[in-house]
Amino acid sequence: MLLSQVTSTLFLSGADAPLNAALVTQKGITLIVNATLNHVCPAYPGVECLRVPVCDLPSARLSDHFDRVADRIHGNRGGGTLVHCAAGMSRSPALVMAYLMRHRGVTLRQAHHWVQESRPFVRLNSGFWEQLLQYERRLYGRNTVRVAQEPPPISRPLETAPLTGNRWVTLVPKSPLMSRPSQILQSQVLKKRGVS
Repeated sequence: MLLSQVTSTLFLSGADAPLNAALVTQKGITLIVNATLNHVCPAYPGVECLRVPVCDLPSARLSDHFDRVADRIHGNRGGGTLVHCAAGMSRSPALVMAYLMRHRGVTLRQAHHWVQESRPFVRLNSGFWEQLLQYERRLYGRNTVRVAQEPPPISRPLETAPLTGNRWVTLVPKSPLMSRPSQILQSQVLKKRGVS
């Protein structure tokens, strides 16, 4: 379970954190924003649950909820707010960025940096980025970021391979989810193929 603290009273997580009653109590959570279709809203005394029933697809209209969620987070003066989705990577960070723009007066660039500092593996889908860009334009009349298309994979000769034969490896942009075990697994596959 990973709970990320964005401000002194604002937290981001996946669907597991709100199920931990001790954690909710320890952090003084009085509002849970549940940005999922299927995950349960736990019932705790003195804790309100605000449901944002949106799926994590680029076509989903998360922006329909930006103002309502931002205003509710801002109005939660009695305690902390936990915003979560299934993994805490796309829907909930987008909602938090909308809040930061609306009530903390920051640009989308600043809001993204702020959220990413507390939760480095944030990865919004392209549709939510576009909706945040439109929201920033509506709030400030301009955009401070541009969403670039992801470059196609680059193919290069495998440097560690012998020069006999044509061995190519495809390099893809580094994912924030790439972990050490996947890199080890990749090297084991190369060894099995006779590439050392």
